[in-house]
Amino acid sequence: MLEISKGARVALDILHTHGYEAYLVGGCVRDMVMGVRAHDYDITTSATPNQMKRAFWGQRIIETGIKHGTLTFVYEKEPIEITTYRIEGEYKDNRHPESVVFTTELKSDLCRRDFTMNALVYNEREGIIDLFGGLDDIKSKLVRAVGEPEKRFTEDALRILRGMRFASTLGFEIEEKTRAAMIKCAPLLKSISGERINCELGKLLVGKNVGGVLRSCREVFEVILPVIKQMNGFLQHTKYHIYDVWEHTVRTVENIEPKAHLRLTMLLHDTGKPSKFTMDAHGVGHFYGHGTVSCEIAKEFLEKYKYDNFTKARVLELIKIHDTPIEPDRVLIKKRINRIGKDTFFELLRVKRADDLAKSPEYKTTEVLDKIEDIANEIIKEECFTLASLKISGYDLILLGFMGREIGKALDLLLNEVIEEKIENEKDTLIKRAKELLGEGQ
Repeated sequence: MLEISKGARVALDILHTHGYEAYLVGGCVRDMVMGVRAHDYDITTSATPNQMKRAFWGQRIIETGIKHGTLTFVYEKEPIEITTYRIEGEYKDNRHPESVVFTTELKSDLCRRDFTMNALVYNEREGIIDLFGGLDDIKSKLVRAVGEPEKRFTEDALRILRGMRFASTLGFEIEEKTRAAMIKCAPLLKSISGERINCELGKLLVGKNVGGVLRSCREVFEVILPVIKQMNGFLQHTKYHIYDVWEHTVRTVENIEPKAHLRLTMLLHDTGKPSKFTMDAHGVGHFYGHGTVSCEIAKEFLEKYKYDNFTKARVLELIKIHDTPIEPDRVLIKKRINRIGKDTFFELLRVKRADDLAKSPEYKTTEVLDKIEDIANEIIKEECFTLASLKISGYDLILLGFMGREIGKALDLLLNEVIEEKIENEKDTLIKRAKELLGEGQ
């Protein structure tokens, strides 16, 4: 017996008491079967919308989706979405059915579900009902479409990305017929809104099997990001790289921590390489200026798919500076932290490490990056690298006689001298040096 919430049990009991079939369905059942606690519960039932309203008379209900057969029962602040068994009409926009017809047959309702793992139903009276082999597919770690895969994806093209997302987040493989249909139907994604693609892609990229999905469904990603077609198989002709641009990119995505903006950075950081490739007289490949082109491609991608301002700004900044050399030098590190901020600096190190691990093992610089990170951590704890940590203020300078723009200019000079370790970050020392600057007229 699966452990379900009190609200879900009460909803099922009400429907059963009134003589209707009712089952938990979809992701909640899949999660419970996999030993994961469900947080959202959906119920499918033979009761029509009007019958549901009568059954839940006197209870707190929300009728927002009632004309499509959905009622939300709220039990002690827990919302339970309940939907009448239904058969969906033709999908003319590859996303939404033109019509919905209610039915009293469970199988007819489950036939319209996307993947076998999501077509499982459960209640405590009958246990799990599995009409399409979902339990075996979960056991085998397979994402398989219900019925004919091409039909499922033609109905709703977003299911292509949903299936890929499940494979990535759950660590599953995609059943071959289902994968082939995803690739064949991938052009239909062009009709899906940028926001929807953004949502699915964000979850997909942070999954534990992201690399496997990027490789096995590359042709689908080419519809979303066309430059991938050029990256695939594009050899780099340099001793530092043993993979083509696409395989290198996939490995960098796998190598960085699962934060959406960091994995987006790695997905997009080398997109400019194919267009900037040159080969010198010695047969060595170069990609001068590829960072600038990668930023242009990334900017277009992030805007097209409606990413938020933070993500756009951070991804573009990291791509722009991802190839910037950093040495294990305290002064240079302080200047870099001052210029880009500590959060961006440490993320840049993560980007560089992910990039480094996807190159030839002979030329890895992991030890140098570790040393830089250690120095940076010491600086963050103990040293001054911003105006905020400088032990002199604009007010102090006003008292000394500085005015207008002289104040900001003097603070910048003082900070730079502290960063370069020419003077100590002590107030008396800074006051003395400020007086000197005032006398020199800066």
